[in-house]
Amino acid sequence: MSSESDQDTGLTIDAAERRLKQAADSAKAAEERATAEIRALEADLERERLQAAERLKDLHSKHEEELERERSAKERAIAAAESRLAEIEAQAETAERRVEEAKGRAADVRGTVADANARARESAAEWLRGQVEAIRREAGQR
Repeated sequence: MSSESDQDTGLTIDAAERRLKQAADSAKAAEERATAEIRALEADLERERLQAAERLKDLHSKHEEELERERSAKERAIAAAESRLAEIEAQAETAERRVEEAKGRAADVRGTVADANARARESAAEWLRGQVEAIRREAGQR
């Protein structure tokens, strides 16, 4: 029996060793699969990180371009407003000069009108004096 028992024990050990080897092979294959999957995930992660960095760079560029367009538009609007303001100021200065010239002409015209009125009054007074003298002469002749 001892020989049979030794034989059974030997078979059990052989079977256990086969199962152990299979388990070790399975564990090694699982480890290799896990390592490959981790490497693939790391590669995917790196690709995603690079793509995210590129998208972020593109967004920054587009944002800078948009800001530059807005700055340019603002500068053009300010320049146009300043130009329009300069035109308005020039027109206001021209209008003020014309008003002053008109005031000067009005003063001249008032002076001319006053002179004409004075001459007209003098002429009227002279004519009246002439009439009065003519009436006196007539009255003196009668």
